[in-house]
Amino acid sequence: MKKIMILGAGQLQLPAIRKAMEMGLNAIVADMNPNAIGFQEKGIIKEIISTTDTQRILEVARRHNIDGIMTVASDVPMQTIAAVCECMGLNGINKRTALNATNKAEMRMCLDKAGVPIPRYFVADNLDEFIALCSNFDKKFVVKASDNSGNRGVSLVDDPLDKDKLISAFKYAKENTRDGRVLLEDYMDGKEFSVEGISVGGVYHVIQVTDKITTGAPYFVEMGHTQPSAENEEVLNNIQSVAKNGVAALGILDGPSHTEIKLTSDGPKIVEIGARLGGGCITTHLVPLSTGIDMVGANINIALGQTPDISHKYTKGSAIRFFKCEPGVFSGITGVEKASSLKGVIEIGFLKNIGDNIEELKTGLDRVGYVIAQGESREEAARICEDALNMIKIITE
Repeated sequence: MKKIMILGAGQLQLPAIRKAMEMGLNAIVADMNPNAIGFQEKGIIKEIISTTDTQRILEVARRHNIDGIMTVASDVPMQTIAAVCECMGLNGINKRTALNATNKAEMRMCLDKAGVPIPRYFVADNLDEFIALCSNFDKKFVVKASDNSGNRGVSLVDDPLDKDKLISAFKYAKENTRDGRVLLEDYMDGKEFSVEGISVGGVYHVIQVTDKITTGAPYFVEMGHTQPSAENEEVLNNIQSVAKNGVAALGILDGPSHTEIKLTSDGPKIVEIGARLGGGCITTHLVPLSTGIDMVGANINIALGQTPDISHKYTKGSAIRFFKCEPGVFSGITGVEKASSLKGVIEIGFLKNIGDNIEELKTGLDRVGYVIAQGESREEAARICEDALNMIKIITE
């Protein structure tokens, strides 16, 4: 029986854990949290280790003599995965690609060198350098932590001359970065998309293009996704071409990629590329609902050195919308049963528990929950989501 190691046992990795068990595999699951939800699945082998502890993960991987290693929707363990793949001769990305795909500074330099469209950018190591680099901007720009995800450390500076705002943006990014570097980038105005892809033997395949909804400035938290994209064929071809070139530049030859793109007045430009399945239920839920393609299963197949099935089965619409609510203590919820009964509602999930403190939306971790729907068209799926959201009330005190 083949053995797959899954790094992370959180809500986002749960579909991979369940899929591995469904496929009849031995699943070795690692997470530093002994109470992680994925550890509740029956039949798995639990390893309570940080997914960034490369040496211990490698020791466990060797002890179990694994056949493949992967994660879902998390950049954090990608460098560990690459190290294990290289040391054990497993199918996956190498350490250089993992660094390029998880560190925004390295990613920008890599894409820039390859001529892939990106925003103008600068990298600062300290506050003095940051303040000096701010003089390159005469209008609003984005500040980012170099090596974090989920919008942590990201903010918009709308006045380059407001030193207090500059310092605040720098500190927010700095406290969310591990290597100490902070990025400054031109603000890209335009619609936002993600391209869900699978590479097999160096050949890149577009699986789906997702239209994204965010809170906008200053934190750009993703609040909804819809598939397939509503854009015309010419625009989609341009978006897919930029994604393909970006993935090639990073060196992703085998495995999934999640490429975030903004359609600017100068054409599509890359926001970021992840060498893993996308989060926000995009690849675990929306892609199978809109195309019939099991991207999680495909990811597992590739990690095991097997050929994945990535053929489209049908074309339908799928959507997810996240709840909006006032900050405070999560004290109650109404309307879930009624919303669940709507035709087309696939799942209503919660990321917070009663009694939790609900913060202002600054990162994806601040979201309370979501509704996922499927329809015959993208418009129908989105409408079902909105109808369900309107029936549900989140009560905070």
